[in-house]
Amino acid sequence: MKTTLDLPEDLVREMKLCAVHEGRKLRDVATEIFRRGLAQQSLQTAAAAQPGVIRNRVKLPLIQCPSGTPKFNLTPEDIDRILSEQEMKRFNEACGH
Repeated sequence: MKTTLDLPEDLVREMKLCAVHEGRKLRDVATEIFRRGLAQQSLQTAAAAQPGVIRNRVKLPLIQCPSGTPKFNLTPEDIDRILSEQEMKRFNEACGH
């Protein structure tokens, strides 16, 4: 089915770049985005209908450790330090250091 949508230029540009980088058609990228958005909305509506369900939870980063790493409790400060170190490492690699 064909339809005409008036979308912001920056959004269309981003979708086109995504399509080019993934070797896909703009139509396919747009379809996927719309389907994901509708599915997310359906999940939120279903969760709202269930009593005792917490909505809009904060998603924390997952820190994966190699197997055999001893288990211990991480404090917020530990997590902040680890994430900062990872960010600095990526930054230094991007800068060629």
